[in-house]
Amino acid sequence: MMTNLFSIFDPTNSSWSSFNWLTPAICIMLTPYIFWMIPSNNIMMWLIIINSLKNEINTILKNNKKNVFMMISILTLIMMINFFSLTPYIFTNSTHLTFSLSLSIPLWITYMMFGWSKNTLNMFTHLVPQGTPPILMPFMVIIETISNIIRPLTLAVRLSANMIAGHLLLTLLSSTGSSLNLILLTLMLSTQCLLLCLEMSVALIQAYVFSILSTLYCSESN
Repeated sequence: MMTNLFSIFDPTNSSWSSFNWLTPAICIMLTPYIFWMIPSNNIMMWLIIINSLKNEINTILKNNKKNVFMMISILTLIMMINFFSLTPYIFTNSTHLTFSLSLSIPLWITYMMFGWSKNTLNMFTHLVPQGTPPILMPFMVIIETISNIIRPLTLAVRLSANMIAGHLLLTLLSSTGSSLNLILLTLMLSTQCLLLCLEMSVALIQAYVFSILSTLYCSESN
């Protein structure tokens, strides 16, 4: 049962396994043409969302335009992949640590290299929180160092675990449909629709959380 349950996340379940990772690109190419028309309602709505995100990230990064563009791009990428993965028979890239770690580790290494080479004193100050008693400073340095090192892992695990949880719930519900009568089947479908709406909100929230936390880590190194 558990093998079948987690097989939905298996990228090597067919001879076309290497193409599983290309599903987001395929979905983008299949986007309805009306979305690309300028101006369109979809474009205007997306611009409003992007502008609000840009203002929020600008506040954190103090108008660092290059990093703002990168963070918005990461948010857009994760959000699109999360939404596309809710489509039946579409491979879920964001449930794999291979994908999430490939985003979080390069970001973290870049911030650390830049921070320690350009703002060394500022990076040292982050190892000792303000107001720490002198006797606790050595322990706080160790704790903050460990906390800093595991940041890319926590970013990746948070994204993958939240996406896995929602997909497993949907899979568990759908696997019981064939053995239910009409009334229970209707109830199950209603519950599944509610879970799908919840999973859509989780897909958006996780993309937002990943990009905002990355932005905060970036601001510490500047």
